[in-house]
Amino acid sequence: MEITVDPGVEQLIKEAGCDYRVCTACYGPALVPVSVKGPKATDVQIPVGGHTLFISRYVAQYIARVTLDMVYDDDDIDACPAFPPRRYQ
Repeated sequence: MEITVDPGVEQLIKEAGCDYRVCTACYGPALVPVSVKGPKATDVQIPVGGHTLFISRYVAQYIARVTLDMVYDDDDIDACPAFPPRRYQ
């Protein structure tokens, strides 16, 4: 199983300066910071510019590429019960 990461996703991770994870969510595979959905020991790990892209082993079975259309924005995250409630400051 080889999963490629689109250049736009690499740039997003580098600019954000944090690790990201692809996990299962309401609208399909979701690309979110690990602060939203933390990594698991069973995740596939891909190094990206000094950070790590974690991919759920369940999602990894079905994807060949990680693309920008997998990015979940704040509204999507807050509307999806697959993510724990976030506390806003």
